[in-house]
Amino acid sequence: MNKTFQADTIEKKWYTRWQEQGAFAPSGKGQPYCIMLPPPNVTGQLHMGHGFQQTLIDVLIRYHRMRGDNTLWQAGTDHAGIATQMVVERELEASGSDDRHSLGREAFIERVWAWREHSGDTICQQMRRLGHSIDWDRQRFTMDEKLSKSTVTAFVRLFDDGLIYRGQRLVNWDPSLCTAISDLEVVASEEAGHLWHICYP
Repeated sequence: MNKTFQADTIEKKWYTRWQEQGAFAPSGKGQPYCIMLPPPNVTGQLHMGHGFQQTLIDVLIRYHRMRGDNTLWQAGTDHAGIATQMVVERELEASGSDDRHSLGREAFIERVWAWREHSGDTICQQMRRLGHSIDWDRQRFTMDEKLSKSTVTAFVRLFDDGLIYRGQRLVNWDPSLCTAISDLEVVASEEAGHLWHICYP
């Protein structure tokens, strides 16, 4: 027996055994209970917020599994298109490689897919290390063909029902990426400016 507890070895051994035995697959005879993991973006690694959120979900999943419910924790990752593009462009810049324009569309897309593989694998390994009871056999990616098709179908249906619409709105435009970006990608800074008041008769 080891003098100290070897968490890494023991956790890996048991988690592997649980997966091989299908311990995380839906198997209960009770009510169906499912949580779709809010898919982390493939832009790097998990952070403390992911760990906290996923721990709460894992508690719920294990509770329902112990009650005998037919329980599924569906895992997946999100492509996060623009954010992932920015990460890959920063990597190219840091390594002194060509930018996306000189690389060309096909070569750049290959780099993005390579990054997706690397980052997605890292994220899933982190979740395994946390001991999450996810059914990994059902893992999905938001760019999977069936998921993409169902997303388009849902948006078309919502548009046809008048629940979503197209409109002109102010957006955050990135002049180097030549695309709209989310508020999360914007670095806000205060600048001295002028506020004009115009009097109309």
